[in-house]
Amino acid sequence: MPEEKLIAEQTHIRCKIIIEILGKPKEHVEKTLKMYIEKIKNDPELIVLNTQLSEAVEKEKLFATFSELDMVIKGIPKLIAFCFDYMPSSIEIIKPNEFIMKKSNVEDLINDLQARLHNVDMIVKNQKNENDFLKQNLNKVVSNVVLISLATGNMDTVNLSKITGINDKELNIFLDNLVKENKISEEKGIYSLVKKEN
Repeated sequence: MPEEKLIAEQTHIRCKIIIEILGKPKEHVEKTLKMYIEKIKNDPELIVLNTQLSEAVEKEKLFATFSELDMVIKGIPKLIAFCFDYMPSSIEIIKPNEFIMKKSNVEDLINDLQARLHNVDMIVKNQKNENDFLKQNLNKVVSNVVLISLATGNMDTVNLSKITGINDKELNIFLDNLVKENKISEEKGIYSLVKKEN
């Protein structure tokens, strides 16, 4: 192999990177992007040569802004780590045009990538479990509020909606479930508790 070809692990990679942020209000989105760029600039393993910030524009009730960074990152492993740590929306490698990688280094990269993906997968699964737990408890709370409300007297959906603070359409889901569970009954739009026989 020619000596002028650079080893991917040691090569300084010149690249253009785009970081995007979406949210609201506009001022918060722009401030957050500036803080994020400062965090990247303060990373000792990254060299930021130039940054261009765009003004936030409204997109479907949210504000979007982006920054283009001209950067130098040492080696493919650090470039991949940058992608996981800072989640850029796109990367364009300016130079070099070619890389040489040893088999062992490719294996290390793939194993590191797999470890990061497994970590992300674990976080997502934990988050899903927490969301399922919260959803289950929220359903119980809303059902209990409906049952307590009906203990004071029979009501229609409009009045139950006022008491619970849940709009009619979403409240009907809870009401239908309570009817199926035989905890409440519905007749001509009026809901009442089902009396249990002793």
